[in-house]
Amino acid sequence: MNKSPLPLVSVVIPMFNVGQYIEQCIQSVLAQTFKNFEVICVDDGCTDDTLHKLARFPDPRIKLIQQSNRGLSGARNTGILASRGMYVALLDADDFWAKEKLALHINHLNTRSDVGVSYCPSLFVNEHGNSMGIGQNPKLKHITTKDVFCRNPVGNGSAPVIRKRLLKEVAFVSDKTGRKCIFDEDLRQSEDIELWLRIALLGNWKFEGIKTPLTFYRVNDGGLSSNLIKQYASWCLAMQKNQAGYECFFKRYFALARAYQLRYLARRAIRSGDAWQAIKLVHKALLTQPKIVIEEPARTLATYGCALVSLLPHCLYRMLENTAMRILQVRRTHSH
Repeated sequence: MNKSPLPLVSVVIPMFNVGQYIEQCIQSVLAQTFKNFEVICVDDGCTDDTLHKLARFPDPRIKLIQQSNRGLSGARNTGILASRGMYVALLDADDFWAKEKLALHINHLNTRSDVGVSYCPSLFVNEHGNSMGIGQNPKLKHITTKDVFCRNPVGNGSAPVIRKRLLKEVAFVSDKTGRKCIFDEDLRQSEDIELWLRIALLGNWKFEGIKTPLTFYRVNDGGLSSNLIKQYASWCLAMQKNQAGYECFFKRYFALARAYQLRYLARRAIRSGDAWQAIKLVHKALLTQPKIVIEEPARTLATYGCALVSLLPHCLYRMLENTAMRILQVRRTHSH
């Protein structure tokens, strides 16, 4: 494979026991209208039927790398370090793409030489891959370092297509393992936003989105009820890794970023059915930095309202929640 012409794009797919989803994921890549790519699938210690299902795809553009379990960051790093493309497209194995995904991002990056990270809105799908009618509609233009820190416009790990040159610039050698890293392998959570913030603080490249939703992000309700307080602590640790040398920036925005993160976790608690936890997290967010009500009044008040309404019977709450999310999504789309 190393003797074949270099691909323009390297698609990196970390895999850990994703047999339920990997076929839909791979099919969405092979169906791309843009064809000059390689697919680097990193087996991060799978013990289910993931590899058996992957073997059903004989496409020579698919390359399998196997390693003992390193976690998501470690699997992504392995794939990126093995990549040969000018651009790296990240795709988590439980998500999938629209067929125009690569074509539109490559056109975006080819025409905007100052953009290092190209991303897009995402649509939420359920366990079966069916649309939930809602999604992520982030800010797309004029992204500041504050935006990256406080609101993570990239949204999820299957949305971005990134210049390989940029990833080389932000790579570092782990003090613990001596291994070259792009994503911080000490982190098992918040590894995405840690990298985005590291890139933004350096200031060499712009983040910019394209308006078409091209990523289908799978929401697993069963995985939402994990320890949210632990997730918050992990996020704080991940953010503080970038504080040295940027103390003034952190002094100005860290409380605001923490408040937005607490609000996000409140929505996770709502989704998992933990109404009281959601209410506590919203209150903590408002106490941490009340400015979130001024900056995003509709979304903040909607989160608080949903936390209260989630005390209602589950089926009634879900109906009200989906209606509110659609209204907010329409308003946010029109605002761009």
